[in-house]
Amino acid sequence: MGEPLAARMRPRSLDEVVGQGHLLGPGKALSALTSSGNLPSIVLWGPAGTGKTTIAHLLARAVGAEMVQLSAVSSGVADARKVIAAASGGMLTTVLFVDEVHRWSKAQQDVLLPAVEEGTVTFIGATTENPYFSLVSPLLSRSLLLRLEPLTAEEVRRILERALDDPRGLPDAKVEDEALAYLAQTAGGDARLALSGLEAATSAAAGSPVTREMAEDVVQRGAVVYDEDEHYDVISAFIKSMRGSDADASLFWLARMLDAGEDPRFIARRMVIFASEDVGLADPQALLVAVAAAHAVEFVGLPEVRLNLAEAAAYLARAPKSNAVLRGLGAATEAQKKGGRVPPHLRDAHYPGATKLGHGEGYED
Repeated sequence: MGEPLAARMRPRSLDEVVGQGHLLGPGKALSALTSSGNLPSIVLWGPAGTGKTTIAHLLARAVGAEMVQLSAVSSGVADARKVIAAASGGMLTTVLFVDEVHRWSKAQQDVLLPAVEEGTVTFIGATTENPYFSLVSPLLSRSLLLRLEPLTAEEVRRILERALDDPRGLPDAKVEDEALAYLAQTAGGDARLALSGLEAATSAAAGSPVTREMAEDVVQRGAVVYDEDEHYDVISAFIKSMRGSDADASLFWLARMLDAGEDPRFIARRMVIFASEDVGLADPQALLVAVAAAHAVEFVGLPEVRLNLAEAAAYLARAPKSNAVLRGLGAATEAQKKGGRVPPHLRDAHYPGATKLGHGEGYED
């Protein structure tokens, strides 16, 4: 099977990049970097399909550096250390590109700091999340932050039209104007999504012109549903499966969340809450297991922390359940709203004169 259309149509130079005029125009940040030949560490922040990976590769090529790419989803500290070790003895400048760098824990990100500080590697990170929240401040302070904007529908359409004209793309495909406009509009500024839709539509058309109806069908079938509603629905299914002591279902929904890119810190927080809210005193060890999983998220990070989260989820699902703590705290909260002073025998009696006031009288250690 050949490369996907989005990969084949990847720009070969910064001049071919569509959009991001605030970074690529004459005298703008990226143009200045390539002309100087001195590439600093960079964080590229922007939505999916806006060119972060492409720009990283083109920058490395422009300054004659060796590019090594890691995905934070499937790589960890050991992979980063191998790249750094190889770079320390190399003749060329090494650019270490970490895609979805926000998926690395703070401990994993810290591994990069000495190499970046000493200039052993030039770091380029790509993230869809606010780097001020998702990256450690020392790494962020040593990097130039460049924000990429979503592509407009007109810019996405230009990319699609180029794919239909370019020999690397689909020069023999026939696409009706309304279908092209629909694909450009529904991509939401994501060029990769638009190109994938175009490729799927032309494949389904089997040589016939692609109509708007075909484009609509392909976009609907290809959509991966994990929007805000799905976010809450899946975490609800996960919690209810653990509450129902179904370990298999718990692992199913956990895998669904992780594969969809859910923040593992969010999952861990929900398990810590569940450990006290639903398991409680029936198995006090459950809270220790859940907290350990939360620590593992920061200490280990993805992808290995999937195992830690799975172990904790299975434990919580199989643990006996009790909501006595929840009910007890609720009753106490309602009772304290009625007021009432601290009774004398429970009051502070350590200071001189307290006994004269009757504080502590009748209290037994």
